[in-house]
Amino acid sequence: MLTLPLNQTWNLETFFAGGSESPAFAAYLSELQASIRSFQEQVSRTSSPQKAEETDDLIKLIQLLQHNLKQIHEADSFVGCLLADNQKDKKAPVLGGQVKSLYAEHLSSLTHFDQVLTGIPDEVWSQLLEKEPFQGIAFPLNERRALAKEKLSPEQEALINDLAVDGYHGWSDLYNTTVGQFRMPMEVDGEQVELSAGQAFNKLHTENREERLAIFEKWERAWADKADYCAEALNHLAGFRLQVYKYRGWETVHKEPLAMNRMEEKTLNVMWEVIDRNKAIFVDYLNRKAKLLGVDKLAWVDVDAPLGDTAKKISYDEGASLIIDQFKRFSPKLAAFSEQAFEKRWIEAEDRAGKRPGGFCTSFPVAGETRIFMTYGGTLNNVSTLAHELGHGYHQHVMNDMPALSQEYAMNVAETASTFAEMIVSDAVVKSAATDEERIVLLEDKIQRAIAFFMNIHARFIFETNFYAERRQGLVSIERLNELMVDAQKIAFKDSLSSYHPYFWAAKLHFYSTDVPFYNFPYTFGYMFSAGIYARAVQEGAAFEDKYISLLRDTGSMNVEELAEKHLGIDLTQPDFWQSAVDMAAQDVKQFMELTASKVQV
Repeated sequence: MLTLPLNQTWNLETFFAGGSESPAFAAYLSELQASIRSFQEQVSRTSSPQKAEETDDLIKLIQLLQHNLKQIHEADSFVGCLLADNQKDKKAPVLGGQVKSLYAEHLSSLTHFDQVLTGIPDEVWSQLLEKEPFQGIAFPLNERRALAKEKLSPEQEALINDLAVDGYHGWSDLYNTTVGQFRMPMEVDGEQVELSAGQAFNKLHTENREERLAIFEKWERAWADKADYCAEALNHLAGFRLQVYKYRGWETVHKEPLAMNRMEEKTLNVMWEVIDRNKAIFVDYLNRKAKLLGVDKLAWVDVDAPLGDTAKKISYDEGASLIIDQFKRFSPKLAAFSEQAFEKRWIEAEDRAGKRPGGFCTSFPVAGETRIFMTYGGTLNNVSTLAHELGHGYHQHVMNDMPALSQEYAMNVAETASTFAEMIVSDAVVKSAATDEERIVLLEDKIQRAIAFFMNIHARFIFETNFYAERRQGLVSIERLNELMVDAQKIAFKDSLSSYHPYFWAAKLHFYSTDVPFYNFPYTFGYMFSAGIYARAVQEGAAFEDKYISLLRDTGSMNVEELAEKHLGIDLTQPDFWQSAVDMAAQDVKQFMELTASKVQV
């Protein structure tokens, strides 16, 4: 049982006391630098084994590599938490720069490590992978070896990594600084205040439509004021990426994100094709929602708007209890992990100024813990976000005892665990509704997520694909970025809205991520893949818990097509699975349409 009331601020002191001024963290970074340089020295002395018996040096190298991977991740997570927690902390960005520099050194040394791997004869390589410690990390090692053959020379790749610190990653840092300075003036409870980006975003979900439209107008204006900086960052970040692709001979901008997500292009294409040809029923839902709100067509800001007064506020304690109760029905282990996260202050949820927008979960592999960040405002959407991030945390939790290289799972399967956790909560809440009015509100909240994955994220994918095509020809102006964004939104939403969000490209930090290019389609993949997992869990009940854990533990050791075939017996390159996933979401829409039919005039 949770001990209430819960603390809504996280505890970072258990890692390095003193925050950005921590002497322990400064010492940790010095030790990490020494360890990275030790790896650099060792890799420079290590030759490619020409016989299966000549592996002692390679084994030592891999052990040090995995040690450094965990240490770097720990440092990056700590700095990421500091940056999100307080955007006025001037020391945190400096520490972030140090961690990025160390990571660049690490990546540069990996180009030489890859050279060692590619220099091993194929026959010897096959023999190595049949015995430990290679067997347990065979997939990521094979992956590195294959990708290395498609890249430039180790010296050139090392140069790219070094230049990326002040180039590629630097433009992402500029965007984060810009967001940190974002302020939106607004009257709250009779007082004039300045809201941070995260606080302002939460205000967009108010029940009063006139107020919502007014806030959205201010939101657009605030981002227009920052657009010069955002456009500069986006253009140069993309330009850096395109130049790297050009020299590697990579013709499509989708090659890297697909490789990073361990996913075939055919799978991506068939997923979007199935979604696109099934959008009619979701457009019907949007039109029905418009009638319920008393308008001809929804504006962009209406899409996520709550329906009616029954969309009550849910306190943080209530949200936590609701999540734990629903998790227990599926998985006692997931519930126990989540209780630990709440009780041990692994979650930062306080609604206060100075925090960055959005939510995330990050792991501390050395400590064996996770931390979750969000701004909790009491909406159903906030409860969903909390469940989502706990799903991320649990995914990492069940892999903590595995080799570091086998814990490196891709974003799309990471989003599977988190979205699955959302589904557990949202589906159970809908089924437990006491009245039709309550069920309509809860169903609508659930359908909103399908709209986000099928339409909003589709718009992001279309925009980014088209933006990169134009960026090849030169810099893309603010005006053109706005046009591309609105065009993409119209295509994705089948032109079913009365207004759109031109500055969405500036407001969405995902476009500025240098960790994962095309930070969009993995969300939709995760949503649909998790739908298949959820259907299996409902069918098998408690017996599925251990199977689910086995699936999560395999996410760092195979591509998604193999993962789906092994654990679910499905072929992701064919439309059947994707259609069944869309059908599950469509059932919610059908129920919603039936329940609301009598509430609108035909």
